[in-house]
Amino acid sequence: MNSTGSAMEFKHFLFLWFGAAVSIAEIFAGGILAPLGFASGISAILLGHLIGIVLLVLCGIIGSRERISAIESTRISFGSYGVYLFSILNVLQLVGWTAIMIISAAKSANEVTKMLWQGDYLVVWQLAIGGLIMLWIALGREGGWKKANMAAVVMLFVLTLVLSGLVFNNISGLSQIPAVGGMPFSAGLELSVAMPLSWLPLIADYTRYAKSAKSSAWGSGLGYFIGSCWMYIIGLGVALTAGTADPASIMVAANLGLAALGIIILATVTTTFMDAYSAGVSFSSLCPGLNEKYIAFFMAVIGTVLALIVNMEQYESFLLAIGSVFAPLFAIVLTDYFWLKNRRIRPELKANFLALAVWGLGVALYYKFLAWELAIGATIPVLVLVSLLYAIVGRVANPWMYCKLSAKHSSK
Repeated sequence: MNSTGSAMEFKHFLFLWFGAAVSIAEIFAGGILAPLGFASGISAILLGHLIGIVLLVLCGIIGSRERISAIESTRISFGSYGVYLFSILNVLQLVGWTAIMIISAAKSANEVTKMLWQGDYLVVWQLAIGGLIMLWIALGREGGWKKANMAAVVMLFVLTLVLSGLVFNNISGLSQIPAVGGMPFSAGLELSVAMPLSWLPLIADYTRYAKSAKSSAWGSGLGYFIGSCWMYIIGLGVALTAGTADPASIMVAANLGLAALGIIILATVTTTFMDAYSAGVSFSSLCPGLNEKYIAFFMAVIGTVLALIVNMEQYESFLLAIGSVFAPLFAIVLTDYFWLKNRRIRPELKANFLALAVWGLGVALYYKFLAWELAIGATIPVLVLVSLLYAIVGRVANPWMYCKLSAKHSSK
């Protein structure tokens, strides 16, 4: 691939993942860190995202090199039965994200319309935003979808600059707001790591189509790091100054009006499309032969229905649950691929009980480290311990640790 082609592909993935990060849900997540204060909050945001982005880039490289989806890459370590388990977990988190994105966007859009037209249209906004996500899915991945996504990202970038100016017009005042406490730094760090971790099962769904592993992975990582950190910091600033992470009131107070609605709706549609589409990819690994687009459309429908009946009170717990599942999972996958050099999917491997046991231990350790409130958080020690443990026992594993139920064996 020539340098011009690599540059174009880098820009495409940069804009794609920047757009994925620009969302009301990420602004709300940044607002949760307000008890840390401005300086400590920003430190937690930057450090947490840096940790998560390193993992995101590595998973993207696997996808582009091997031409497989992120969930399919887990088959290298866990076998085909392992893929079924993690596909189900991934579909659940993606449907959950779809609902959360719709809820957060609808709440903000409803606040705007309340101030503009004194009407409560929450359910209408939930249905409308869900419908737009379905329309985005219907456009498909090729041609028009790419152009529409690029145009949306440009608009989002301009509008986000305006929002940033409103929030940070008195940066010195923000830095002087005292931390109210109630949240250890380690918890803020984990809430920052969790957001890029939530994309680990998705990134290769897009980089698998790339011509250059390096340009696609680094474009994705840089785009998401910039966009997500930016959203978190906006949410942190809004929460410190206004007492809530919802930016709708600030945008309306600045007479943005319909522009505020544009930020909310565009950001939600471009991001939640990726959640629903990847849910379709994951589900198709459970039922090969099904059309990914049709499944994605169905997942968007389920997410919209859930948005009508659930709330966001458990948002923080949801983020930590994502970290607990996917940090040890991809620690094993990355250790296998980059350290142990196991890069081939073995059709005869149905279940790697060793990998599943180490993963289960990693999930338990994650919550134990959270309870201990270590200064470095839970993700880093879990990644290190799970990787070392799997590398050590994986090298000396006996054949009985694997369940190899190939057609040849099962026919005997």
